[in-house]
This record gives sequence, C-alpha cells and structure tokens, in this order.
Amino acid sequence: MSKNNKNNSNIGKTKRSTDDLIDSAIAQQNDWMENRRNFARRFLKTLNIFARPNPKKDSDVAAAVVANVQSKNQHSGLGAYWFPILCAILVVMVAVWVMFVRTSSAPVVVAENTTETTVAADEKSIKAEVFAPLFDIVRIEPDGNVVVAGRWMANKNISIVVNGDIVATERTDANGEFVYAPARQFEPGNYTFSLIGVDPEMKSEENVFIYISDQGYKNSVSLLMTKDGSTLLQAPTMLVDGDLVVSKIDYLDTGRIVVTGDALPRLRVSLALDDEYLGFARVSDYKHFGLGADVGELKPGQEYKLTVRLHDGDGRTIAEIAHKFEMPRMTGDDDTYYTVRRGDCLWIIARNFLRRGILFSIIADRNNIENPDLIFPNQNLQIPTGGTAK
Repeated sequence: MSKNNKNNSNIGKTKRSTDDLIDSAIAQQNDWMENRRNFARRFLKTLNIFARPNPKKDSDVAAAVVANVQSKNQHSGLGAYWFPILCAILVVMVAVWVMFVRTSSAPVVVAENTTETTVAADEKSIKAEVFAPLFDIVRIEPDGNVVVAGRWMANKNISIVVNGDIVATERTDANGEFVYAPARQFEPGNYTFSLIGVDPEMKSEENVFIYISDQGYKNSVSLLMTKDGSTLLQAPTMLVDGDLVVSKIDYLDTGRIVVTGDALPRLRVSLALDDEYLGFARVSDYKHFGLGADVGELKPGQEYKLTVRLHDGDGRTIAEIAHKFEMPRMTGDDDTYYTVRRGDCLWIIARNFLRRGILFSIIADRNNIENPDLIFPNQNLQIPTGGTAK
C-alpha cells in the first residue's frame, strides 16, 4: 500500500515537472514570436509599408527614410569612385617622380638640338614654298645696261626672263638675294622682265616693264606691273621733243572730242578743255594713246584751249601740250576717219569715238571688216558718228 503510494507520488512529481517544461517552452516560443512580430513591424514601418494612416507619423517616417537614403547614397557615391581616384593619385605621383626626381638624378648630356634645327628648317622650307620670286630693284644705268636685283629661296637657282626668253640664271645667296647685271647694252625699245625659280619651278607674280629710249637712260621708263596695278620704278628725268605728241584732234557732231598722239609707254595722259579735267588714258607699249571725252556743243567762232598732259607714276606732270583753236563751223558730214596704229583694236577706237567699246561692230560693218579682231597698222577706217552712233 505504502509502496503503491510512493510510486504514485513519484509519477505526479514527474508529470508536474514535464508540464513546467512545456509551459516554459511555450512561453519562450510566444516571446520569440512576439519579438519577431515587433521586429517585422519596425522593419515595415521603416520601409513605410503597411503603416497605419497617420499624417504626422508618415511625414516623420518619410523624412527619416529620405535622410537614410541620402546618407547611404553619399557614402555609396564616394565608395563607387574610390578606385578611379586612387588610380589618378598614383598617376600624378608617377608623373611628379618622372619630372623631378628622375630628371634631376639622370646624367646630363650636352648634344646639338637637332630637333629644333630640323623644325626651324622645315618651317623655313614651308614658307619658301609659297614665296614667289620678287623684284627689289630694276634700274637702267647711264650706259644703257639694266640691273635687276630680287630675292627668293636661299641657295637656289633663279632664271631671268626677258620678253619670254630666258637670258640668264643666277644663284641666290644664303639670304635668298640675287643680282643680274648683263654685260651687253639693251637696244632702245620695250622689254618685259619676269622671274622663274628653277627648283621648285615657280614663276613671279609680278613683271617689270622697261622702255629704253633712244635718247638715253634719262628719258627711259621702268614700271613694276602687279595684279593690283603698276608702280613707277624709274621715271624719265629729262624729256625731249617727241616724248609727247598730239597727232590729231577730232570734234564730232555728237559733242565728243577725240585726241590721238604719242608719248612715253605705260605712262598716263590726261585731257582738259579750258582747264576743265575731262579724263585720262594709258599710253600703249608702242607709245600710242587715244582719248575721247564728251565736251558738249562748242560754239563756232569761239576760241578754246585744249591741254594734253603726260604724268609720271606719282601723278606729277612731266610734259604738257596746250593747243588753242577757234571752233570752225560744222560741215554736216556724219563720218570721220581714223588711221589704225600699232596696238589699236576696234574696241578702244569705238570707245573713243562712239563712247562705248561694244559699238565696235558699227565700225566693222561700215568698213566691211569680216574679223573685228584683225585690223592692220595704217589701215584707214571710216567712223560713223551720226545717228547710229548716238
């Protein structure tokens, strides 16, 4: 009996102990589940998900989330570029070491600076390639010789061309300068000088026109001819009879006056009536000029003064012819006549007599000229100045 009771008491104690363990485990599990739920709620609130509608709390949570995200972005931004920044620092350190430490420690070797010399030579060569031969001096000497000085590329051959023919080849010096002084005298006449570089072949962009007078160098002319015009290099210092000659004066019933004559080649002649300037013309290479101008109606029986002046390259008057005449009565003839001279063309003749060069066909038709580009010296032309020429 007592033995049975003892066994029963032990069994009860064992049962109570197991219940306590189970209760304790359940309590721990409940605590763990509660902690998990709390953690989940805090996490969800942090992410602003499934939060209860509370404007104040929502704004606080959103502000906290934004601040947290910005802070993370700042840290993550700097962290994302740490490797390129490190590489840049290493490159700078290596460059500083090469520039200062290595250079200062390297042995010094004195050598000729061939690189700069080569570059300078190349630059000079490039400039020389676009440098056309130039004239510096073209002078007619008292003995009739001509002295030509100019410049081009250094230590190169340059040919002197006279009237299209190469007459000499000179060598430029280290400064690119050359001088050509022929031993023979030039005969009186017209000469055109130009230059040709030999290697590389390059022609001068300017020419020099020279007129050597049979009266000597004091009566000769030298002009530099460029695309922009002409410049007088040597003007005549003394004029003689025949340097300015008026051969014919035509007064047309259209109120136009035409003066023809001879003068020093390539210079300018101007025309004035009663000291009123009418215009100018250029003397041809063959010493001829023609100049036409509108003067209006001249009264028969009245005296007029016609002045023709020859000018040098600076515009100064070096010769003058004044012709006083009394205007005769017109005959009523509509035509006049003109004798062709060397260097004339129908265009210039028409411009002088008919005001416009394009009217040359009128002169060609009147004189049965089939080819207007072909007229001959001493050919006598009939110039219609009547109604068709107005």
